[in-house]
Amino acid sequence: MRYDFGSDNTAGLAPAALQGLIDANAGYARAYGADEITARAADQIRQRLDADAEIRFVFSGTAANAIALSMLAWPHEAVLAHHAAHVCTDETGAPGFFGQGVGLIGLPGYSGKIDAKALLAALEEPEVGHRQPPAALSLTQSTEYGTVYTEEELRHLIEPVKARGYGVHLDGARLANAAAAGFDLRQIAQLGVDVLVFGGAKAGGLCTEAIVMFDRSLARRIDNRLKQSGQQASKARYLAAPLLGMLETREWEVGAAHANLMARRLAEGIATRTPFALAHPVEANAVFVRMPAKAHQALNTAGWACYRFDDGSVRFVCSWAASETAVDELLDAIVALN
Repeated sequence: MRYDFGSDNTAGLAPAALQGLIDANAGYARAYGADEITARAADQIRQRLDADAEIRFVFSGTAANAIALSMLAWPHEAVLAHHAAHVCTDETGAPGFFGQGVGLIGLPGYSGKIDAKALLAALEEPEVGHRQPPAALSLTQSTEYGTVYTEEELRHLIEPVKARGYGVHLDGARLANAAAAGFDLRQIAQLGVDVLVFGGAKAGGLCTEAIVMFDRSLARRIDNRLKQSGQQASKARYLAAPLLGMLETREWEVGAAHANLMARRLAEGIATRTPFALAHPVEANAVFVRMPAKAHQALNTAGWACYRFDDGSVRFVCSWAASETAVDELLDAIVALN
């Protein structure tokens, strides 16, 4: 592929992430997360969230999400989420696996945001012994369709859930992009989120994500839970180090801001130079385009990585490494499809 706009997972490590890994390799360090590097990375996250949370680093976002949801629901219960959320469409039943049967209830909503009325309707469904009742809500920020919840939108979704005593999980795989778009990370704890997945991989890190437990009672025997699920690293410093490098240099924010800027550049070019329509608002680092299958295939054949998403639109994702040159060449290729 000439340039890969298929995912922000395809870019390499951001320079600060790679340097963090190199720095962590010097000398010896205590094992299983008792090292200074892991502690510093956790402190960096706490500072950004302005919260005294319990934090652990795991090998993937799927594991982080699934373990988090298993903390909030019993096996005979379910989690409410947008029907296009990663936990519903891209984790091969991991929430149910880690949660020993925890179910998922998909909810509608435009551009990846859960519709508040649909959520209330689901919460008001009568409980019967023949199906799993909801026990938690899973939100995604930024969403799978590249939109960013406002604080008010999140509040309207979280308050009725918390009023029923249910838990709230936030999938922050692209939290850096939401922050770069103006979302205040300090709102997460204040809104009542119980457990957050703080994203590193898509921001330019290794494969690591952090499980952030604002409700410290969820951390009871967390290390046993992680060990049993194969998510407790012996050389834990190598999980935390790339994220630490990005956080201490602020490349976590800077890279996301650049990715968002490149997405806006791409979206503006598509809107003004091509006959194709944008399928969703461009608020983070993803651009969704209504494009015929023939045009999409032509792009792929020419070496441009992008793929058709759940709603039928073609998704282009800009990573921290996306360049103006790459975006402009992609635009030229799209224009030439006519």
